[in-house]
Amino acid sequence: MTTTDNDLFGVVPIIPTPFTEQEEIDENALRNLVDFAIAGGIGAACLPAYASEFYKLTDDEKLRVVRVAVDHAAGRMKVVAQSNHPSLKVAIRLAQANVDAGADVISLAVPRIFSLPETSLKAYLSEFLEAIPNTPVLIQDFNPGGSSISVSFIQELMNEHPNFKYLKLEEPLCAPKFEAIIEATKGKIGLFEGWGGLYMLELVPVGIQGVMPGLAVADILQRVFTLRRNGEDAKAFDLFEKIMPQIFFSLQNMELFHYAEKELLMARGVLSNSIARKAAYIPDASSVRYIRELNERVVELLNDETYAIRPVEKVLA
Repeated sequence: MTTTDNDLFGVVPIIPTPFTEQEEIDENALRNLVDFAIAGGIGAACLPAYASEFYKLTDDEKLRVVRVAVDHAAGRMKVVAQSNHPSLKVAIRLAQANVDAGADVISLAVPRIFSLPETSLKAYLSEFLEAIPNTPVLIQDFNPGGSSISVSFIQELMNEHPNFKYLKLEEPLCAPKFEAIIEATKGKIGLFEGWGGLYMLELVPVGIQGVMPGLAVADILQRVFTLRRNGEDAKAFDLFEKIMPQIFFSLQNMELFHYAEKELLMARGVLSNSIARKAAYIPDASSVRYIRELNERVVELLNDETYAIRPVEKVLA
């Protein structure tokens, strides 16, 4: 199910990995999450990424969640299959297996365990792109220790590899960089903002193609994205400000994000638990109460007809 069209657009959320009480992957719950995304008008979703706890999954489990999502989506929604691994050989094996499973787009995070020069990163990414030449690739660069890949690097990679179609960056104050990338690539690379969609209002006017937040607020952010692109700025800001406290609080720690995200999905009737694999963040009583309060406010917002958010029925089996 591959394509060479630059057709990812809008909100492309990350689907979390649901677990049983024994911390095994809950396939039925994963199917509920796919249905929830589709019911919310989402055209494409990604897994298993950082927000899916991919770093706690075995390689076989990473492939398994993609297969389940592709099979259950059955063409109703595009699936972006994250194929991260610091070993190029393993990353290629994961990517090729995900292509065979029917993933529409392959996503890969720039390896950032240790600092590497761009020459090393170029060799890694180039060989990866060459290994799946007929499948569009989304490259993600999340570099807490410094800046993301350079504009010249991005331009060279695009010129040499036509299947490099999308780029996701997650860093503050990056509007000038996004503008420089759009100019250098003549808009041929679809740019996505990550980090929960925190910077989306700044970047939509710049020309980003979409955002990649958590699934629990994806339908709300899709509405914000549409309003902002259509020039309805006051409405976009008003709606975004309603969910900002939940997004901001949860992003203080990635493991806290897993807990808050799954708790919100529980509040929305999609998941039956908020279990994350250990080592996991164990929130104190105060944080538990505050997250519950924040999530309740999001649920109340969904019932406010003022914002015309497409209603999503509870899908918990």
